[in-house]
Amino acid sequence: MPDNNDILQKLDGLTGRFDEVSTLIADPAVIADRKRYVRLTKEYRELERLTDARRKYVQTLGNMAEAKEMLASEQEPEMRKMASEELEAGRQRLSRIEEEIKLLLIPADPEDGKNAIVEIRGGTGGDEAALFAGDLFRMYSRYCEIKGWNISISSCTEGVSGGFKEIIFTVSGDSVYGTLKYESGVHRVQRVPQTETQGRVHTSAATVAILPEADEFDVEINEGEIRWDTFRSSGAGGQNVNKVESGVRLRYMWKNPNTGVAEEILIECTETRDQPKNKERALSRLRSFIYDREHQKYIDDIASRRKTMVSTGDRSAKIRTYNYPQGRITDHRINYTIYNLAAFTNGDIQDCIDHLIVAENAERIKDSEI
Repeated sequence: MPDNNDILQKLDGLTGRFDEVSTLIADPAVIADRKRYVRLTKEYRELERLTDARRKYVQTLGNMAEAKEMLASEQEPEMRKMASEELEAGRQRLSRIEEEIKLLLIPADPEDGKNAIVEIRGGTGGDEAALFAGDLFRMYSRYCEIKGWNISISSCTEGVSGGFKEIIFTVSGDSVYGTLKYESGVHRVQRVPQTETQGRVHTSAATVAILPEADEFDVEINEGEIRWDTFRSSGAGGQNVNKVESGVRLRYMWKNPNTGVAEEILIECTETRDQPKNKERALSRLRSFIYDREHQKYIDDIASRRKTMVSTGDRSAKIRTYNYPQGRITDHRINYTIYNLAAFTNGDIQDCIDHLIVAENAERIKDSEI
């Protein structure tokens, strides 16, 4: 167990900064500077949690000191028993608070609080892979509904037999990226496809990419260099879809700062019948795409320091298998296996995510010097 004074010294050093930030976020000049204000309010929330933990820690130490004093001076057996129980309860509370403080002192991923852009694509397996991509979309849709998050579809390409060859959507809510980022990777399904006449089990796959949605000030884009095209959307939606050029396509040349190579980014958005709204959402996807690429080096650096990868930027890694004949879900990163596939694919994925978060936090504590 770390020395109490060491922990208090770490926390005392942050108390002054908390008071300073509390004053700054009320300053009209700071409020007018949107970028600085957002950064400071985020820091304020993080420091507030640490300040609350410090208060609980100091209070527990005080209660334990009183219990020790009572044990030293009290002769009455009943009172001594009460003091002894309070001292033991205090030790357990102190241990829990110390674990909480350790996690809070580790720098948080700055992207965790952001909304997320989710891209699901059918992989190997043809029509069955598209059907599985559709199942994954339905799973995440129901999970988001449970969490009270909002989904807006940017674009999709339907499979010949149903499902999606590709579907891209934005999830908005509280700490969306910090929760969904663990879903990035290759998802594999083992089941008898609808098209299979002889009852043989096939293996197919779909890829899931979770990108943090970038804010306007996260990346710099020269909007004057964007080339816009419009086109008529196809699919359900009535006659208006086919008569009005509401779909938008943007092309943007971007130089990757990590490689120095220029590449053309192509993004389409057909989400709404309103062309300006589609342009706005295509721009949001462009910002997030560039933000994700520019932070890849940061993600790779974290992953390279870890023995096991829980959340990484490697979207080609096979992370989970959905075995329908056995009703089994296996997450290969943490050897997590359960047999409630029907509930899982109906959005009941929180327990798996919780286990992934625990594993990630254990790695973060091990990697830190706290």
